[in-house]
Amino acid sequence: MKDIAIYGFGGFGHEVSCLIHHINRTGKIWNLIGFFDDGVAPGNSCKYGKVLGDLSILNTWKSPLSIVIAIGNVDIIKNLSQSITNPLVDFPNLIAPNVFFFDQESVTLGKGNIITFGCRMSCNISIGNFNIFNGCVSLGHDVVVGNNNLFFPETRISGQTVLGDYNYFGSKTFVSQCLKIGNHNRFAAGSIVLRNTKDNHLYMGNPAKKIEI
Repeated sequence: MKDIAIYGFGGFGHEVSCLIHHINRTGKIWNLIGFFDDGVAPGNSCKYGKVLGDLSILNTWKSPLSIVIAIGNVDIIKNLSQSITNPLVDFPNLIAPNVFFFDQESVTLGKGNIITFGCRMSCNISIGNFNIFNGCVSLGHDVVVGNNNLFFPETRISGQTVLGDYNYFGSKTFVSQCLKIGNHNRFAAGSIVLRNTKDNHLYMGNPAKKIEI
């Protein structure tokens, strides 16, 4: 078994610890040693483990360690992934046992991705780094996903769609086929996206429209 720790002691961190335990039911892969968090003092604990320290402790960790970043904020994930400089740390992809792949060999993954329970992945998909697919997310054929995107439950991305970086997709967002989604966008829950989007905007509605804030 390989040592693993979760960065983030909040609710999503607890969910990821459950994911690790479920993965281990199909084969003893991970030894969960605890959590890292910059806002919770070392020694605080829950039923899933205790806080081991903050970023400074992790960057001086003396043995090989896998880290999964379980924080629902794409900018924090970006900053953390760039600030963890310990050469003994790696970032595995965590995939729930019941994720359904049409053709897993045709799906390519970068590092640090979390694919939670009930997700559905078609064929010929490319996924970058540090994306979170948080429950029953569906990707169609030939979808390209960039880096640091957060997909809330029941998001649907149709085939041949290209997604950029640092986007939030609210629960039950639907993106139609063959679209190009930019960077740093937020899609409100229930949005139906039927056109290409620009960067740095909030979209909502059916059909989704750019909202000025």
